[in-house]
Amino acid sequence: VQLAESGGGLVQAGDSLRLSCAASGRIFVNYVMGWFRQAPGKEREFVAGIRWGDANTVVAESVEGRFTISRDNAKSTVYLHMNSLKPEDTAVYFCAATLQLWKFPQSAWGADSRYDYWGQGTQVTVSS
Repeated sequence: VQLAESGGGLVQAGDSLRLSCAASGRIFVNYVMGWFRQAPGKEREFVAGIRWGDANTVVAESVEGRFTISRDNAKSTVYLHMNSLKPEDTAVYFCAATLQLWKFPQSAWGADSRYDYWGQGTQVTVSS
């Protein structure tokens, strides 16, 4: 599976962006897809996850109420919808996929070491 993110850019605080993660290769229903982000000098942080088969989702508390995750089965694409962006959302955003977590509860989906496939990342910069 290869993952390719797109949709990043420079926006102002309060704006919205939608990131896309296009997957090539077959996505099985038991994949969990995740979005992570990494700001300069900080550790990689889990943002949101979705289980492909039933579209069950989870978002991190730090973005709850502003970010949502969804997927388009026909396009093998996962989206991260980001609203009310803040300067602290500035980071490189990565898409990842794993077969290891589908039986685990949503609370476990933030374990980045469990993800097998990663995209190259897309930069999101939010100016104040």
